[in-house]
Amino acid sequence: MLKPLPIGIQTYSDLIAGGFLYIDKTEYIYNMIKHKGYYFLSRPRRFGKSLLISTLDAVFSGKKELFKGLWIEKAEYDWQKYPVIRLDFTKIESHSAKALSQSLIDTLIKTGKAHNMELDPTKGIKYIFADLIERLASENKVVILADEYDKPIMDNITKLKTAKENREILKSFFGILKGLDEHIRFVLLTGVTKFSRVSIFSDLNNLNDISVSEKYAGLLGCTQVELEHYFSEYITDLAQKKNEQETVMKDRVMRWYNGYRFSRHNIRLYNPFSLLLLFEHGDFKNYWFETGTPTFLVNLIKEKNYDLKNFEYEKVSELIFSSYEIEQLEPLSLLLQTGYLSISDYNEKKMQYTLSYPNYEVKQSFLSYLAASYSNVETMKVDSYLWNCVDALEDNNPEEFFETLKVFFANINYELHIKNEKYYQTIFYVIFKLLGLKVQTEVSSNIGRIDAVIELADKIYIFEFKIKDTAQNALKQIKANKYYQKYLRQNKDIICIGAKFDMDSRNIVEWVVG
Repeated sequence: MLKPLPIGIQTYSDLIAGGFLYIDKTEYIYNMIKHKGYYFLSRPRRFGKSLLISTLDAVFSGKKELFKGLWIEKAEYDWQKYPVIRLDFTKIESHSAKALSQSLIDTLIKTGKAHNMELDPTKGIKYIFADLIERLASENKVVILADEYDKPIMDNITKLKTAKENREILKSFFGILKGLDEHIRFVLLTGVTKFSRVSIFSDLNNLNDISVSEKYAGLLGCTQVELEHYFSEYITDLAQKKNEQETVMKDRVMRWYNGYRFSRHNIRLYNPFSLLLLFEHGDFKNYWFETGTPTFLVNLIKEKNYDLKNFEYEKVSELIFSSYEIEQLEPLSLLLQTGYLSISDYNEKKMQYTLSYPNYEVKQSFLSYLAASYSNVETMKVDSYLWNCVDALEDNNPEEFFETLKVFFANINYELHIKNEKYYQTIFYVIFKLLGLKVQTEVSSNIGRIDAVIELADKIYIFEFKIKDTAQNALKQIKANKYYQKYLRQNKDIICIGAKFDMDSRNIVEWVVG
């Protein structure tokens, strides 16, 4: 019998009581809690932050019976019971500064009542927080666990005034911790983004940010070793259902969902949310991406006129992991923090990180969303049009290929009057990248001339696009520069196509095959 999968379960005690599958992360947890500490951990959504908070709550509440058979049961830990203040910002109202303040006050008062304490709701929020900590400290030193601390900011990121007001409330709220250090045993804040000017980052000089720590790289998520240990029977079951060998299935699962990396050390992780749903439903789908669309990020990319080619193999310094300011948001940093990009490599000599898409799920989903956003084609239709393009190429039907390709440009709202050449180059780039994913082979694209190569099982297409020249001259350029030469020994048909994109009509107007 396979253990039930903990889909949607974020309460550790419920997970254990229900006999659900649990990846033992308690050695990491022990290393965090064996000494007093203030920690911050950034991870993308759906990566297990809430379950971590709940697990820590159980540990600090002295519930050793819930950890039977796990690593921490045999560790030298005293299982003292500490008063815990849980702050779940996913449940706290934040549509306005007033709502945020009141919701935090209500949460603190509720916590006080759970410890038979009456707090004065008429006092300011930071005074109520301080009063609660000081009075709880009479029982034992206090543990503070704040989940998704940045949600009041992220949820209002398009409403700058509200976001800034909420940031000031959080600054005042967490600012009292420094002066109450003698009463505190442990603090953990989790979130997606590390915003500057929140006092815990600017004023609390003993805060340990473990977001890119090698020591805690595998704290959340699932490593390949953990996959093969905890999910071995699920892999076998899925391989049998799909009539595939287990080694083939492992490679397929890895391609789709593995690839998140959060430190210099090369520990690559699966997003647990997608992994659990894969084994629950038995289908390869974009589970994580579908739980939240990156509308704000795409609008920011457009606003900054950001070059999408930089999303793959972009080299950055460690400053990209530093705090962010609401007033100066950078697409690359936000994409990294939110999980649409991840670390793919690290050059120790240059102290330089390389970023890229973590896996097939994220790359395919994000590029499809970009294609829909830039071209105004419905997201659900993008995939259908792309397969039409692939089918046309496999049938050696350039006419059908270009007619389908033209749809992406024909749908751009005419009222936009877009004359920006880069805008159309971006659409070409995204479409050809997506085509490469569909045929599961390399597609090279050099946006400037907008040329591309698509390799199929028996054919190789070489495209040259011109914006200010003819399709015939585009074809001549392919032949003059012998772009086809490196493909000659592959025993495949090589088809060269020159095409022209016209800025006035804003579409492909001619093509020639040779």
